[in-house]
Amino acid sequence: MKKISLILCVVLSFALLTGCGKTANSEKMLDGSLEEIMNKVYEGIPEDSLPMVGNQPITEEMSEYNVGVTADRYKEAQSGDAMIGSIPHSVVLVRAKSMDDVAELKADIEKNANPRKWVCVEAEKVIVDSIGDVIILIMSDAATADAIDANFKALAK
Repeated sequence: MKKISLILCVVLSFALLTGCGKTANSEKMLDGSLEEIMNKVYEGIPEDSLPMVGNQPITEEMSEYNVGVTADRYKEAQSGDAMIGSIPHSVVLVRAKSMDDVAELKADIEKNANPRKWVCVEAEKVIVDSIGDVIILIMSDAATADAIDANFKALAK
């Protein structure tokens, strides 16, 4: 009976340590500025797969257009958008005010992101993902969006 109790304690302890809590991506915090993180998510993607991209901080006035939420909801945001308006490509990084805000902010960005924000074109794929307090919104063609998302996920390692 003591062996069964001991085994049960060990199993329950292991389950508590590994099964409860946040996922690895939500616990990992990304170092560096949003501009540095943006450069990392574009690394290794062939230039002929990307439009000419301009990276810049997102202003309060442009927040709802680029992020889908007002600027008071997050700490800072950076965008990497196609410099030619007829090419549907946008990558947005948002740093939440706290880890407690990430899940709700991520859901609101996903809900409000507009893949038709360009006049005559629409992004083929929309991805919203997060690592720690950084949320990424990717709107682009499917292959480019997947490559950028893979680079972002690799930052969690």
